[in-house]
Amino acid sequence: MSHDHSHDEPAWKHDGVRVVPGDRLDGNTAQTPGMDRKAAINFARVGAQKLWAGTVHIHPDAKTGAHHHGPLESVIYVVKGRARMRWGEKLEFTAEAGPGDFIYVPPYVPHQEINASPHEVLECVLVRSDGEAVAVNLDIEPVEKPENVKWIDPTHPE
Repeated sequence: MSHDHSHDEPAWKHDGVRVVPGDRLDGNTAQTPGMDRKAAINFARVGAQKLWAGTVHIHPDAKTGAHHHGPLESVIYVVKGRARMRWGEKLEFTAEAGPGDFIYVPPYVPHQEINASPHEVLECVLVRSDGEAVAVNLDIEPVEKPENVKWIDPTHPE
């Protein structure tokens, strides 16, 4: 005995999994000089309610100003190149990440993204915990020599 429940099931064909081809990302996003951002996943494109995902290409030697993303969490995955992150009240801490590395930026943390290479484009995938484009620019006088911080996973210390 079979029952036809199609009348009360979601329309998975159109409301299920979405594939966004890499050559069809949306460049109509907030831009920073020296950086090219493109949206892959957001509310407008796929109906995402709680996240934003896309790519960012950072030109050689380019960097953002000091900023934070309010209550949002951010994850950066380095595809190609060398990322240098500075963070803290005076951007007093620094660490670098290369291809295959993930960077986590907690809510409200003042930070700056830098392409550590003077010759190579830095290519990253960026994911934020909300579709809102929150970026709060900060007027910070950075320390001259930031402290290098090793990224250590507390559950797997060295």
